[in-house]
Amino acid sequence: MITKAQIQSIKALADKRGRVEQGAFIAEGEKLVAEIRTSHLSVRKIYTTKPLWAEAEVIAERDMERISQLKSPNSTLAVVDIPEYELSAVDAAHNLVLALDRVQNPGNLGTIIRLADWFGITDIVCSADCADAFNPKVIQATMGAIIRVRVHYTELPEWLAEQKGRGVNIYGTFLDGDNIYHTDKSQNGIIVMGNEGQGISPQCERSVTHRLYIPPYPADRCGSESLNVAIATAITCSEFRRE
Repeated sequence: MITKAQIQSIKALADKRGRVEQGAFIAEGEKLVAEIRTSHLSVRKIYTTKPLWAEAEVIAERDMERISQLKSPNSTLAVVDIPEYELSAVDAAHNLVLALDRVQNPGNLGTIIRLADWFGITDIVCSADCADAFNPKVIQATMGAIIRVRVHYTELPEWLAEQKGRGVNIYGTFLDGDNIYHTDKSQNGIIVMGNEGQGISPQCERSVTHRLYIPPYPADRCGSESLNVAIATAITCSEFRRE
């Protein structure tokens, strides 16, 4: 039987402060939890409303409703240790890496993590003020990709400047950039994607070595001012992989 203290502890994981204090996050859904069970992530506890695995604790549906972060709770919830990854192990000189500058919408971040997984990008480096990758909304939006994609947080302008100093190609999307469809692109380096409303910050822009532009169609059409950052990331990653 799940206790009141356990319920309070799990509910606290909805907030970043609680996740930092406990070093854990929650994952919901039988499919997602099943994937996590067999991954490198460390599972502290699994709660379920139906018998699934020997280590899972069966609880009442009303208790699942109390600990779930979903409007329509799933049958399964897991408390998982937040993984720790070494930023120094990120090798942008030989791999394609995503860098996110102040991307603050959890849905966008979750979708970008899922996109990274699809396009074989295993590292995402985020500015300290990006949304938290272990926010329940982000975890759900990744559809399991959080297992395979390593998300790092750092002072992004300084990290980008360091990478530029090492001769790493750094790409960014701008309205005054070169047409992404007509520009040579490498299979390694860093792709910087900016904030939903303000784009890439001037501090990060200083390190960009290749400015790219995603044109509308037709090129002179007056339509939407900009693309959603997750959609722009999908187009950009697709173009790099197409090369």
